[in-house]
Amino acid sequence: MNKTTLTLLVTVGVLAGIVSETAVACTSLIVTSKASTDGSVFITYTCDGVYHSYLEVIPAADHEPNSFVAAARWAGRIDGKVRQAAHTYAVLGSESGGLLSDQQVAMAETTFGGRSDLHNPEGLLDYQHLMLLALQRARTARDAIRVIGDLVVEYGYRSEGESFSIADKEEAWIMELIGPGKAGKGAAWVALRVPDGYICCHANKPRIGEFPTDDPDNCLYSENVVSVAVAKGYFDPNAGKPFSFREAYDPDNSHNRRYADARVWSFFRRAAPSLNLSADFARGVPDAEPFPLWIKPDAKLSTRDVFALMRDHYENTPYDMTQGIDAGPFGNPYRWRDMTWKVDDVEYAWERPISTQQTAYSIVAQLRASLPDPVGSVLWYGLDDTYTTCYAPLYGCIDAVPPSFAVGSLQAFSWDSAWWVFNFVANYACLKYSYMVKDIQAVQSDIEDNLLALQPAVEATAAALYRDNPALMKRYLTDYSVSHGESTVRRWRQLAEQLLVKYNDGYINGRGVGYPEPWLRRVLKENPDQFRLDPAKP
Repeated sequence: MNKTTLTLLVTVGVLAGIVSETAVACTSLIVTSKASTDGSVFITYTCDGVYHSYLEVIPAADHEPNSFVAAARWAGRIDGKVRQAAHTYAVLGSESGGLLSDQQVAMAETTFGGRSDLHNPEGLLDYQHLMLLALQRARTARDAIRVIGDLVVEYGYRSEGESFSIADKEEAWIMELIGPGKAGKGAAWVALRVPDGYICCHANKPRIGEFPTDDPDNCLYSENVVSVAVAKGYFDPNAGKPFSFREAYDPDNSHNRRYADARVWSFFRRAAPSLNLSADFARGVPDAEPFPLWIKPDAKLSTRDVFALMRDHYENTPYDMTQGIDAGPFGNPYRWRDMTWKVDDVEYAWERPISTQQTAYSIVAQLRASLPDPVGSVLWYGLDDTYTTCYAPLYGCIDAVPPSFAVGSLQAFSWDSAWWVFNFVANYACLKYSYMVKDIQAVQSDIEDNLLALQPAVEATAAALYRDNPALMKRYLTDYSVSHGESTVRRWRQLAEQLLVKYNDGYINGRGVGYPEPWLRRVLKENPDQFRLDPAKP
């Protein structure tokens, strides 16, 4: 085994080794270039699961002929190997796989599970492998789709059903894929290009229904995408009904509507309020129409807008998680697991928003044709819950990440770990959420606004350096990304300490604030006599 192969073995093993099945509850938003204010293509990702996140750079490399990269999975177990490409591009990655390459290609995913008999435990590659390998080998989003399709045919696909956001500086695609069962290698998949000027979303449920079979500019698919469904009895070609990927491979049910479609609805209703999009489909109303695969936003979206759309608890809707007795006296939008529960043998479910306390990390990947590739791609990276995180810019060409982004463990708290710093603030805020979230948002806005204001000057300098000295440009953007990532973490650690002092022992700056009157009335309604204080008798 050569040195390069060993390095990639360690990388892939670590990437795959930490993720568990808890990482299936994710959300991804897609914004095409003509739907953004500055021509950026955006894809976003909340990587939701109970684990500690870290980030690393997998460098570009040239490889010897006939060399291989190991395919490892949980706990670093090696199951096989994949033939290595002659050259691999640099990738920013985390434990869920590759996220952004130095070619301005980005990926995100959400797991939808799908038909259980289509899972193939004999397949070699998980979705994490596919994301990393595709980004290492692809110069465009179309290339990445081709790489994924070729890899699953050659090596087999092991994971459950998966939706991918795949984008480059000009195009954005949604790709959905599921295995063929134990019958063999390959996968049934389809990929659609999101029309320019439109936005799209997926959230643990396939979104692609019918699709054209004669439009290769906008639709790519596997040869078996229909035949697998026919062979398994999921689709009858003689029934006179067009084939739908979504209906064949993951039919609607009350759970996936409530958990998945509701997040799509909330994204769409915020980006295009003029549509007055009903939530009926997500709420399980019979005969309600499914939400469109993509929509045109009312106004073009800025980077700041995309940050905001990642922060959502269904505010200002009938399902607002900051309201009601379930939010407690201080409007806590989080509900503790399990998501479903029973009372008197009746099943209920908490709402599942885009923002959740169990987000390991999230990204907003920004890609731009107006800038050189090393400068045009930015991974805005945030740890823990999207609502209380702060996005820091990491450029696609960097060769190091902020040290605090790459250390830590779930088993040991550390102020040296960015994940724990952000996690602490998010958890502490739950004690008096309606008060503390305002303090958090003030710091959040200050940092993000300053970083966004700096961005044009930083990129103008980097583009000028790129023309004359690409190596110096790389060092410049690496230093900028690392320094501002670390300064963001330091400011958040200061925020944590300030919150501890300000909200000590339930007081706010040393004074009691009590409980909101509506909450007190609910307390009295349940037990009107327990807390009554009778006037002292003479």
